Amino acid sequence: MTEACLSPTALIDSDHPEVLAFARKHCRGNDVRERAVSLYYAVRDDFRYDPYRIDLSETGMKASSVIASGAGWCVPKATLLAAVCRAAGIPARPGYADVRNHLSTARMRETFGADLYRWHGYTEILIDGSWYKATPAFNLALCERFGLLPLEFDGRSDSIYHPFDRSGNQHMEYVHQRGHYADVPLSLIADDFRTHYPVWLEQAEQLRAADFLADVERENQPA
Repeated sequence: MTEACLSPTALIDSDHPEVLAFARKHCRGNDVRERAVSLYYAVRDDFRYDPYRIDLSETGMKASSVIASGAGWCVPKATLLAAVCRAAGIPARPGYADVRNHLSTARMRETFGADLYRWHGYTEILIDGSWYKATPAFNLALCERFGLLPLEFDGRSDSIYHPFDRSGNQHMEYVHQRGHYADVPLSLIADDFRTHYPVWLEQAEQLRAADFLADVERENQPA
């Protein structure tokens, strides 16, 4: 299993030149833990979180596509973290859970038809014989702008979403753990989305053209 978590795949394209270059640039530290932590923060903060940019094509779900676009939603950002870890010789694999995400917008709720988001993505990284969850989705600038507690990762414990934001409002609830995979289970994710988010499939292009940050800011203005 460890060997599979070091190898490139079609979606975890850790052999892509841009992924390799990113890993070389940002991988810093004297041991595996320090290097994994440095890669986590680079992926978390160098690419903005944008759940409107969902593209379930193989190209859209590649780790290298996050680098090319400068943004991604939770699944591709977690895929990118797995890829740059593998590129640096650190075993890593994607993991998934179903969550209730309270950082939502009216446009998202209308498009998805629910506040339950299936296949939320995170990354599991092997450090000193133990697997640790790391969640690089929400970049620091987003957290500071909207009063969220940023997720820190020290390579000694899991880094998963906080249940509440800075003001004590509900933020994220884990409903169901789907486990980890050696590769992104794109067919499973796509089938589930087709079943549960049919409106999204019809409106995906319009959603990608919208501005997530502007929607969040408008909906979070003081009354």
